[in-house]
Amino acid sequence: MKVLSPVLAFLALAAVASHAALTPEQYWNNKLPDTPMPKVVQEILHPGEKSTSVNVGGGGVNVNTGKGKPGGTAVNVGKGGVHVNTGKGKPGGGGSHVSVGGKGGGVSVNTGHKGKPPVNVHVSPFIYNYAATETQIHDDPNVALFFLEKDMHPGATMTLHFNQNTQKSTFLPYQISQTIPFSSDKLPEIFTKFSVKSGSEEAETMKNTIKECEKPSILGEEKYCATSLESMIDFTTSKLGKIGQAVSTEVEKQTPKQKFKISAGVERIAGDKAVVCHKQNYAYAVFYCHKSETTRAYTVPLNGADGTKAKAVAVCHTDTSAWNPKHLAFQVLKVEPGTVPICHFLPQDHIVWVPK
Repeated sequence: MKVLSPVLAFLALAAVASHAALTPEQYWNNKLPDTPMPKVVQEILHPGEKSTSVNVGGGGVNVNTGKGKPGGTAVNVGKGGVHVNTGKGKPGGGGSHVSVGGKGGGVSVNTGHKGKPPVNVHVSPFIYNYAATETQIHDDPNVALFFLEKDMHPGATMTLHFNQNTQKSTFLPYQISQTIPFSSDKLPEIFTKFSVKSGSEEAETMKNTIKECEKPSILGEEKYCATSLESMIDFTTSKLGKIGQAVSTEVEKQTPKQKFKISAGVERIAGDKAVVCHKQNYAYAVFYCHKSETTRAYTVPLNGADGTKAKAVAVCHTDTSAWNPKHLAFQVLKVEPGTVPICHFLPQDHIVWVPK
C-alpha cells in the first residue's frame, strides 16, 4: 500500500482541518469573497420551512438547518443514528426522506407522494456520452430545454416547463461527506448504510448517479462529482482560477408547461470556458460538474404566456463532435454531432461558474 510522505500527510490533514473549521457559508465567503451566492445554493443550505436535518451516529454529527432557528446551521456531535429529512415535515408529504442508523440501524428512502407512479430513473441529459431511450425522448421534461443557438434571440418563443427537482436534498458537511462511500464497488455497503433494498427504485437511482459520476469524460471535458459545497468550490476554482460569477436559473413561480418568449436583454456571461454543475438525484446533495473549453453561457430573460417572468441560464456547446450520436439533443433537434452549436436551458437547481 502506498504511504503518503510526512509532508503530504500533513498537508492532507491541514486541508481536512481547514474545511472542518468553517461552515459551508464561511468557506464560501473565505474562498469566494467577491462572488454572490446564488439562490439555489442558499436554498439547499437553508430550505426555509422545509426543515432539514442530518444526524450521523456512532460518535457522528447532527446538522439541522431550518428557517428562523438561532444560528442558522447547527452542527452537534453525539450518539445516535443518521437521519436526513428534507421534506415539509408532514407524513407522506412531497420531497425526499432518508434516515440512516438509529434504532435498528437502517435507512429508509422515500421519494414523492405515496401512491403516485414511480419516477423513471433516466440518465441525465446533461451527460453527453449517453444515448437517450425512447421513453426518455417522450417522457423526460428536460427534452424541451434543448434548442439551437441561432434560435436564441428576442421575440423567439419556446414551450418550456421549469420544474424544480422533486427530490430535495441538502449538502452534507465536507468532513462527513468524506466518510461516506461513493463508488460502484461499495454499492452493497452504501445500500446497507442507507437500508435501501437492492433493485428498488431508490437503489437504482443512487446506483445510476454513481455510475454517471464514474463514466470517463468525453474528449475536451474535465468532470468531477461534488458531494459537498466545499468540494464543488474547490473543483471550480482549481479549473477556473478566480470565480467571477456563480449563476442559476430563477423563475418567479412554479408554472405548468407553457410558451415563453425571449425578451430583450440576452447577456453573454462566459466566453469559451466555464464549469457547469448539475444536481443529481441522491440521498444528499451531489453535483455532477464538468468544465469544457467549448462552452458559451448566457442569461436569457423570458416571459411566460401566463405572465410569469424568468431569468434563465443557457449553456451553448460549440463542439458536440465527441457526444454520443444518439444523445437526446440530436434526436430532438434532428442535427448531427459536431455540426451546429447546441444549447440548453438549465433547471433551477443547476449552477454555471464563470471566471473573472
